Amino acid sequence: MYKKSVIVSIVLVYLVIIAGAVVRMTGSGMGCPDWPKCFGHFVPPTQIEELQFAAETDYKKGQVIIVDESLKVAKDNFTSATAYNPKNWETYTKHDYAEFNPLHTWIEYINRLFGALAGVAVFVMALFSISYWKANKTLTLLSCASVFLMGFQTWLCATVVYSVLSPVKITVHMVVALFIVAVLLYLLFMVSKPTTDKYKTTLFQNLLLLSAVATLIQVVLGTQVRQFVDEQVKLLGYDSTSSWLANPDMTFYLHRSFSILVLGLNFILWWMNKKYQFNFRLLNWVLFLLLLEVATGIAMYNFHFPFGTQSLHLVIAAILFGVQFYLLLQCFWIAKKAESSYI
Repeated sequence: MYKKSVIVSIVLVYLVIIAGAVVRMTGSGMGCPDWPKCFGHFVPPTQIEELQFAAETDYKKGQVIIVDESLKVAKDNFTSATAYNPKNWETYTKHDYAEFNPLHTWIEYINRLFGALAGVAVFVMALFSISYWKANKTLTLLSCASVFLMGFQTWLCATVVYSVLSPVKITVHMVVALFIVAVLLYLLFMVSKPTTDKYKTTLFQNLLLLSAVATLIQVVLGTQVRQFVDEQVKLLGYDSTSSWLANPDMTFYLHRSFSILVLGLNFILWWMNKKYQFNFRLLNWVLFLLLLEVATGIAMYNFHFPFGTQSLHLVIAAILFGVQFYLLLQCFWIAKKAESSYI
């Protein structure tokens, strides 16, 4: 059951990453301007009328309405009179963003639901890990640490909303998500068996490690490019896709050039794997994912961001990192096993 719970947790974390990519693609990051509720509700509103003051209406403490382009929060439970009374309300102080778009709200709300579901799955996984305490304390401790990591990620998500989508905090949020993926993949590896037992050369190991680090750097550079694109969207609008990268900054050129290094490194690894028959089948997936990543990048730049390419580009990068990390675990474990056999 533990192994299945780890797999479910990994799948759900990746679903959160996918949902987050959709949130960014649609500009829905502020669809729910408060945390953890959405406009003061556990189930968000669907119409603007639900966020406007209404006479002779029962309001609950914490409920949110929009008044004069600002968020107002009910101080206590009360029934409104015929006119708005500011004494019953306090201004939301985390930020001054007060716009309602039902599509954006529900996209962000679904993203949060996936996050909550992933958190529950990781918690259940940690409970199952207790049975391994005597045999493998590291496994249990890492499983419990994953719960705290999910909690930390939830807090980060709240800070992203409070900062009105600060690019730096979005980048940190993404890196932490990949770190959680890495921990869960390590737990999966601990209860699985490598598919090959051939010894790997030190050069192969080092190149594999370098390629994984390069992918992580590329993801960070990609989030910076996305920051630039977001700024262009605010400046030029969603209909001006052909102008978003008309005059890119240096980060874009670094990101594009660095992709050549990443692709070259992994092509060498793929060639070594084939030549020396290391039987790392995951390297075929790495190369396939990289080619898809390059294709979506070319499509965004040359064909002006076709629908879905931004989200796909981010999700492929996250999956690529996960595959590379698991491959790295296999390689170093096998090398360590081979070294111990000579002692």
